[in-house]
Amino acid sequence: MAWYPRLLLIAALSALAFGASACSKRGIQVTEVPPPATNDTTLGPGDVFSVRVYGEEAMTGSHQIAPDGTINFPLLGAVQVSGLEPSAVAQKIQTELVDRDLLRAPHVSVYVEEYASKRVSVVGAVANPGTFALAPGMTVVQAISMAGGFSSLADRDATVVTRRIDEEIIRYRVPVDRVTKGQAADIEVAAGDIIFVPERMF
Repeated sequence: MAWYPRLLLIAALSALAFGASACSKRGIQVTEVPPPATNDTTLGPGDVFSVRVYGEEAMTGSHQIAPDGTINFPLLGAVQVSGLEPSAVAQKIQTELVDRDLLRAPHVSVYVEEYASKRVSVVGAVANPGTFALAPGMTVVQAISMAGGFSSLADRDATVVTRRIDEEIIRYRVPVDRVTKGQAADIEVAAGDIIFVPERMF
C-alpha cells in the first residue's frame, strides 16, 4: 500500500492549491507578474551533479550525494559536500587533490544535473500529479511536462503557481497555452512551488 501515502499527499496539495484558487476569486490577490525565483543552490542528499577535472578523464563523471551527505570521488574516497554551493564543492575537490599530492594544479568544475533535495509539486488536471525533483532553470511548462502534460479537461491558461516567500504566500497565474504558442513568457519555478492546473468550466 506504498501508493496510499502518495495519494494522500497529492490530495492535500490539490486541496491547498484549489482552495487558493477559489479564495482568489473572493479577494485574495492572484498576480500576473510572478516574483523572481530565488532558489537555494546548496547541494543536499539525493542531488546529482557532474564533476569535470580538466585533463583527467578518470576523475570526470556524475555523482549522487548519499544520505550522509558524501560522494565517493576517485582517489579521494568519501568527500562531504552536503550544504555546499557547487562552486565550493569544486574548490574542495581541487584543494584535496593538491593537498594529497595527487595533482599539481587541477582545474575542477561542477555542474548540477538535478536538485532531488528540492521539490516542485504539480497537481490538478495533469496526467501524473505528484512531486518532482527541481532541475536548474526548470520552468512551469517543463514541470507540467514532467507530470505527463495536461489532461483533456485542463484549463491551461488558468494555471496557478503558489509560492512562499519568507512568511508571505504569493499566487500567480501562468497562461501556459499562450506560453507554448510564444505569446507569453514561461516562468522559472522555485523549490517548494505548487503548480495547480484547474479543469475547464463547462
